[in-house]
Amino acid sequence: MNGTALDGLREQLRGPLVTPDDPDYDSARSVYNGMVDKRPAGIVRVAQVADVIASVNFARDNSMHLAIRGGGHSAPGFGTWDDALVIDFANRNGVRVDPEAATARAEAGTTWADFNHATHAFGLATPGGIVGSTGIAGLTLGGGIGYLARKHGLSCDNLISADVITADGKFLVASESRNEDLFWALRGGGGNFGVVTSLEYKLHPVDMVHVGIVIYPAEHTETVAKFYREYIDNAPEEFGAFLGFHQGPPVPFLPEEWHGKPVSVVVGMWTGDMAEGAARWQPFLDVAPVAGSLIAPMPYPALNTAFDGLNPKGLQGYWKANFISELNDGIIGAHKEFGSTVTSVNTSVHVYPINGAAARVGPTETAFSNRGMKFAPVIAAQWPDPADNESNISWARSYAEALRPHSAASGYINFMDAEDQSRIQDNYGANYDRLQAIKGKYDPGNLFHVNQNIKPA
Repeated sequence: MNGTALDGLREQLRGPLVTPDDPDYDSARSVYNGMVDKRPAGIVRVAQVADVIASVNFARDNSMHLAIRGGGHSAPGFGTWDDALVIDFANRNGVRVDPEAATARAEAGTTWADFNHATHAFGLATPGGIVGSTGIAGLTLGGGIGYLARKHGLSCDNLISADVITADGKFLVASESRNEDLFWALRGGGGNFGVVTSLEYKLHPVDMVHVGIVIYPAEHTETVAKFYREYIDNAPEEFGAFLGFHQGPPVPFLPEEWHGKPVSVVVGMWTGDMAEGAARWQPFLDVAPVAGSLIAPMPYPALNTAFDGLNPKGLQGYWKANFISELNDGIIGAHKEFGSTVTSVNTSVHVYPINGAAARVGPTETAFSNRGMKFAPVIAAQWPDPADNESNISWARSYAEALRPHSAASGYINFMDAEDQSRIQDNYGANYDRLQAIKGKYDPGNLFHVNQNIKPA
């Protein structure tokens, strides 16, 4: 569809509509993953909810692909599509905090850096992700695993309500008391059921936290991983930390001799009594020789953005994910083998804990069904040079295959590639039929299909 054909839509919008003949088209169509090079028919830069309604109606009536872009962090590049109409929330990142009620409402283009900055002014936070530039909407709709999951649950567990534009162009509020089936599906079911324009969260007292970033030579991976397994299983829920495998990052507290070398890491924070923080981290300093470490109190938002410099927009990217019920010796062996061959300083292989509060929600209480899993391992392979695409993709696939015999059939959809669509039913397990029925109710024509797609019943 050309720009002239889109003129009818342009007249209904408050925000700009960017088409291929506009000078800023190339920048407007770019997304986080530099490997994704799609050419949409038009990009609507949302100014008001009315723009979303007009865009949904236009795409539906003209049988266009429709892509939704919140933070734009989707590794498969689902925030854009060839010949599609893109609804882009980049300019909609307002956050309103109600400190008395301990809630916050944020627009769909808000990143976790935006959100945490707003809530931290009141000493409050809600469970978010690991990287500040990640969008709140996509992360929450896919579940939302991060540092606070053990203490306060997943992002979706803290969602109070959402404003949604459905495939018929209607504005609905989804909550525990309004459109309850839609609210259930949004909490883990991804962007399959409509365009979420704002999200309301409950907040928790989280202000200063005692951060730990401990980096070990890769030769100690087995020792560190086995200790981490036991420690995180028994630690108070105020302790949230992941196990990771990297190339040594160029940070001041890591000697230069370790920059670019294979390392294992434990990264996280203690949110309990700050006076206990150093003692809570001391076991990780004692378990194996340390290449470098940072143990210090800092504001929660500072940890959430600590690795943003290693995750700039435009890197080539290919991601994989699984769930595991135990961090068993077979999985540790696979990490020992492949973790020592991480291909780029931008690549992150993490094992996120999802026990504690996240596990106390029943598997059918939300669409996120993997409540019996203890860990979510993810492989976020990222690198700067397209010439290295084939070798990096092959490495990530081999790593994922080495983990698969020890993993559940399901995986964390926020870290899955477009080729993982065949796993969609496994990802939702017993919740899949109900999700299909809700999809059939709110989007029978599958207008919202540029995602990890649930087909309507």
